[in-house]
Amino acid sequence: MSSDTPTRQPTRPVFGWDNLRGPRATSLPAVDALPHRQVLTSGRAAIGAAVQVLGLRPGDGVLAPSYHCPTLVAPLRAAGSAVQYYPLNAQGLPELSGLQPAPGTRALLAAQLFGLPQSFAGVRAWCDAHGLALIEDCAHSFFGQAGERPVGHWGDVATASLTKFFPVSEAGLLASAQPFAPMPLAPAGARQQVKAGVDLLERGAQHRRLPGLHMGLDALFRLKNGPRAATAAPVAAHASPAALTPPAAAEAAMLAACDMSRTGQSVTALDRALLRLPRGRIVSARRAHFNQLLQAGNALTHARPLWPVLPDGAAPYALPLWVADADRADAAYAALRAAGCAVFRWDHTWPGCPALPGDAGTAWRRELLQLLCHQDLTATELAHTAAQLQRLL
Repeated sequence: MSSDTPTRQPTRPVFGWDNLRGPRATSLPAVDALPHRQVLTSGRAAIGAAVQVLGLRPGDGVLAPSYHCPTLVAPLRAAGSAVQYYPLNAQGLPELSGLQPAPGTRALLAAQLFGLPQSFAGVRAWCDAHGLALIEDCAHSFFGQAGERPVGHWGDVATASLTKFFPVSEAGLLASAQPFAPMPLAPAGARQQVKAGVDLLERGAQHRRLPGLHMGLDALFRLKNGPRAATAAPVAAHASPAALTPPAAAEAAMLAACDMSRTGQSVTALDRALLRLPRGRIVSARRAHFNQLLQAGNALTHARPLWPVLPDGAAPYALPLWVADADRADAAYAALRAAGCAVFRWDHTWPGCPALPGDAGTAWRRELLQLLCHQDLTATELAHTAAQLQRLL
């Protein structure tokens, strides 16, 4: 990488001067076009709010995908929901044929993966036939056309993680076509309001997205941060893991790691303002970055993109790259992370999530790499990722 490129690429949008440019609107629909919505602090806060809006009680069952980030399951378990996992097909859609919901199941949560939204017509029909509410998780897919409907319009409620699409410190969204009672939220305090602004500038300076301010900001943040002290991992307040059985201790540790602490608070005024940034650049840059990574992926010997072309109605979150051998995927993922590339893998699922036979999601935990393509990656960073892919795969 060039000397002016940070070692580690940003894994989510970063505020820079170019965020202020470009068309304000985009031709793609967005989840916040739904008429009834509430901004919360995160996507996991939105899932927790969805459970309450749907009237689910502790002990009620929710069907969730076997392939997931733990922050998808954390709000369900924090609400006391009984989670039953279902498999995915090769397109990443719920494989529901033959699935029998456990007694007391009241909802199904399905994710629009990778920012490549798909029709949920079959999922919607299955939920209706079984009398289940549908939570459409749009954490990866804030913009897009999901088959016959705009993204977010298949579910009884839709949830979104806005930090994946806007340079905000925190924000999520709960939205619906039907009215719902907004969750009561505590206001963000003065300290949180100031911290949002400081974090915005610090990340922008760290990743060299604020030309003209870097030197001054670098000196200021070195003074502010000082030497970094080691911090202990948070522990769930309601239980001591040492006093729990091993499965319960693992779940308590995972719940603490997912940090549900601010789910009942409002977002800051700055983060609300940043949600009004021009959207045309967000969509066009993501599409261009995806296609650049797609070209690199299509040239590989030991891996291939799951999608051979970018759908017209998508504002992608990541290029899903399938690696043909799990051991090779392990090595490539570790090397890409060491090289500072913006890449994720969902190899850590919620404790107790089973390996389901014939489930694409079970295989994807190791074999599928998510190459991020957000709007604030630079051409140099994308070229670096492409070069590493060619070297490794």
